[in-house]
Amino acid sequence: MVDEYTRYLDEKKRKHRGLSRFKLKVIGDVLLFLSAASVTVMPMLLGAPTAENMASLTASVLCEAVSWVAIPIYAWLLYTGFDHTHSWLRYGVQLLVLALVSEVPYDMVTFGTFFDMRSQNPVFGLVIALIVLVLLEVLQDYGKGLRITLSVVVVLVGLLWDWLFKVGQSQVTLNIGMVTLGMALIFYYLHARENTMMFTAALLGAMCFITPGIGVAFLHYRNDEIGYRHTWTKWAFYAVYPLMLLVCGLIVVH
Repeated sequence: MVDEYTRYLDEKKRKHRGLSRFKLKVIGDVLLFLSAASVTVMPMLLGAPTAENMASLTASVLCEAVSWVAIPIYAWLLYTGFDHTHSWLRYGVQLLVLALVSEVPYDMVTFGTFFDMRSQNPVFGLVIALIVLVLLEVLQDYGKGLRITLSVVVVLVGLLWDWLFKVGQSQVTLNIGMVTLGMALIFYYLHARENTMMFTAALLGAMCFITPGIGVAFLHYRNDEIGYRHTWTKWAFYAVYPLMLLVCGLIVVH
């Protein structure tokens, strides 16, 4: 028979072999770079992505599609941040500041200008999803009938915001904000049922051009540990996205 201590060691090893929040964020940042590179680095290396230049067009489309793998990863990080934070307001302000700081570099990358309202960067999708989750949590104190009715209204308004502001939708293919909100809702309502949660999220991802479903597979191997070696690492990740966009944006603007 295997003694308790041996089982404890085996469980500890399995836990540390998974993907920590740090590793998930690193994976997410690499995928976000592919999105920025699809309209900056790829055209610089392979030429303008047109019907006459299928190599560049294919590379750009593939980079953008693969970057969508990050959607469920960041939706999960948002949900766990919402679930563990001591202050929803402070967490929301941090995300809003990041969204505002990232907007100009995002417009540089996406449209080649410093300001364009045709699409907003995906961080706004996280902000909208957080607002929806907070409101849903507040509604838990209401009666069942009223809670369900108001919850549906809140979710629909959140989806409407994402759609109106075209959050993360640089083309007509995928509204990243809406998918992010959908994933966050799945994690919020089904977090106590792991298999059902993962299957539902994977199904939603498969319906959204397949690749977001692959991101759910990464979450299956998470270990729910922070994984940071330094306290400042958390804040460094906030700076990575706008800096990444700025570097890629300078390629386009220049």
